[in-house]
Amino acid sequence: MIPWIVLLLLIVVYSATLPALLKRAGLSSALGYIPIVNFFSFLKMINRPWWWFLLLLCPGVNLLMLVVMNVELGISFGKRSMKDQWLFGALPWLAFLQLAFKNTDALYVGPRDWTGKKKSVTREWGEAIVFAVVAASVIRTFFIEAFTIPTPSMEKSMLVGDYLFVSKMSYGAKIPQTPMSVPFVHNAMPGGMTNSYVDWFSLPYLRLPGFGHVERFDPVVFNFPNGDTILVDPFYAGHDYFSYVRKEGMFLAGGYDKYKLDPETYDKLARNNFETAHTCKICAREKRVRNYPINGLRARPMDKKENYVKRCIGLPGENLSIINRQVHINDQAIENPTGLMYSYIVRVNSVTALDKIYKEFKVNINDRNRGTDEEGNVATLSSFSQSDYEKLKTWPDVISIEVNNDTVSTEPLALYPNSPLEPFNSWTRDNFGPIHIPSKGETIELNANNVALYRRVIATYENNKFENKGGQIFINDQPATSYTFKQDYYWMMGDNRHQSADSRYWGFVPEDHIVGKPVFTWFSKESIEYQESGEIRWSRMFKRVK
Repeated sequence: MIPWIVLLLLIVVYSATLPALLKRAGLSSALGYIPIVNFFSFLKMINRPWWWFLLLLCPGVNLLMLVVMNVELGISFGKRSMKDQWLFGALPWLAFLQLAFKNTDALYVGPRDWTGKKKSVTREWGEAIVFAVVAASVIRTFFIEAFTIPTPSMEKSMLVGDYLFVSKMSYGAKIPQTPMSVPFVHNAMPGGMTNSYVDWFSLPYLRLPGFGHVERFDPVVFNFPNGDTILVDPFYAGHDYFSYVRKEGMFLAGGYDKYKLDPETYDKLARNNFETAHTCKICAREKRVRNYPINGLRARPMDKKENYVKRCIGLPGENLSIINRQVHINDQAIENPTGLMYSYIVRVNSVTALDKIYKEFKVNINDRNRGTDEEGNVATLSSFSQSDYEKLKTWPDVISIEVNNDTVSTEPLALYPNSPLEPFNSWTRDNFGPIHIPSKGETIELNANNVALYRRVIATYENNKFENKGGQIFINDQPATSYTFKQDYYWMMGDNRHQSADSRYWGFVPEDHIVGKPVFTWFSKESIEYQESGEIRWSRMFKRVK
């Protein structure tokens, strides 16, 4: 917290001191009083191009550029000793105040001219390092960024341990909304949960022009929509906080039947557990421990939410439904992505045969659900593609193989819109919807049947005050019977359909959450957690993502 207070103080110091320094440099002092505008005058005073201001919008780079600019300003007023440069670099708020109001005899002499002079080795290396950090950060922010696949939800197109390059230019790079952050770090400092950014200074959402728009079947990286609040825990930070509120509430209520009678009360108790008691009972049950402490709750700005990767299945303005695992768009079945996977129940005649299947089809460790059926046959519930299924049918050791149809809802409130009302409470992963995907400028009627679907969209993603008072809907304190959407939305699903937490669980992905498109795998290494060996997968190197 203290570093960010110091940074805010520096901004105040700029506004207080730049007018006097600009006047001394023969420039208009009036511009020095205007925040943001005064940075352009600052750059002119140190004889640097205006586009350096764009670097101040780049996370991490901006902090480095401020140090460079502060040192160069001191040099422009004759403060060129090593002591002076350290003062302007490390304690700029003090250096600026002294220069503006104490050292009033310090004349403006302009930037140092290195023409015909040799720089020291230390300065050469320092400038090279600064340039490398700035260049890498700009590329990462506006052009292309590395991304790692952490879970098997996109098998077999993207595997756990794949290292991808994600193109920010495909859909247009977003101007960072929280530009004050540590370079090369997304949202938390390594080794803990300390924020790597400051959120009291933010910019409005703005996307630069891109090469195109999100299309059906595109693999897409996006900010996790439900990641605006997190459990402050390294493991659970990337999970859906709202699902844990519901699960904790049902646990405290003693079951779904009691919870659904008064969900608001039990949700409040759950949040109190997380935020005040710093404990998570449902997490403890999942981890099979007596108690699982967490460090409370934390809000995250949009561009610092966790990054997810899924495949776009539904586009703005479309009606989507899933019938017996098959996705339908506007009542028409669509083509399935290559390598689409479902869970199958496979019965074999021996444990050895099952181990051969695991090895041959590279079934990840978390998907090796071994057991026996009623007749004593060895069985597994694991994910396979259609081509795997066709091969397994011919294996001599396989007694039977059948898809695991998800026909009955067994996880209360797990699926979007997470409502106990009909028909939502009967939806399953394989039989879902119909649901309408909002598009920008589209107006819909609000009624008891769809308010659960669009409440979070209206309130959270489009920043409105939303209230439902006895069936009467109020938006920004005004009665509302309809709503016009401000942006486009998308429906994202994993290729490993029975092993993917996707839009079926948390709903729509807003256009302003879209980050980029994975283009190719530059490195791939098996995960010991999922694949045991940890070997490098040479065959996947520089492979295009489809």
